[in-house]
Amino acid sequence: QVQLVESGGGLVQAGGSLRLSCTVSGWILRVIDVGWFRQAPGKQREWVAGIASGGSTGYADSVEGRFTISRDNGKNTVYLQMNSVKPEDTANYYCKTSWAGSDYWGQGTQVTVSS
Repeated sequence: QVQLVESGGGLVQAGGSLRLSCTVSGWILRVIDVGWFRQAPGKQREWVAGIASGGSTGYADSVEGRFTISRDNGKNTVYLQMNSVKPEDTANYYCKTSWAGSDYWGQGTQVTVSS
């Protein structure tokens, strides 16, 4: 069983910054890929960014150049640094991984960007 716990969400003004954390249970972070997703009210959940076990990263076009995903295996944590946030970044943010054929999601953390 893999558990993921997100934190760091909150209210931020447009143009500001926020850092989200995703803490993964146990030792497996170093061998798994982790992704950040978000879901706004009335919209489908969408992929935001991902980081592979080897460290390579990818971003959705909508956040490229503004968000940065990173990992600290020693702290079992993946981060999403959000800079120059926009009102359209408002959503519930989730981290997700896959292990032994199953997908695991955290409970989400709410990010609200005021204009």
